Amino acid sequence: MNAVHTASEPLYSTLGGDPDLVEIVALFVDEMPARISAIATLLADGNWDDLRRAAHQLKGSAGSYGFPAISPLAAKVEDDVRNGQPEEAIRAAVDDLLGLCDRVRAGAPA
Repeated sequence: MNAVHTASEPLYSTLGGDPDLVEIVALFVDEMPARISAIATLLADGNWDDLRRAAHQLKGSAGSYGFPAISPLAAKVEDDVRNGQPEEAIRAAVDDLLGLCDRVRAGAPA
């Protein structure tokens, strides 16, 4: 948990207030539960190569959709897998990533 966001605070896209982008941000948010599930399954199965790829894809897409806070956590998962870090470290990094991903919301804060 960082000083800016609490564990239960919704995470809104920096693009969520842009009327031209609201629909694509909403689509990204709608797809997030499937991404979370896929990453959790890859971790549970020990499918490290696909986990690294999924983290890499999320790293780029999250930033593109206005969720820059996700990118460094996804990069950590990607780097930990690539560098052969202990499984416990990878699991902790994935837990941090998925915890943040679970907080994404469409729209803009009220």
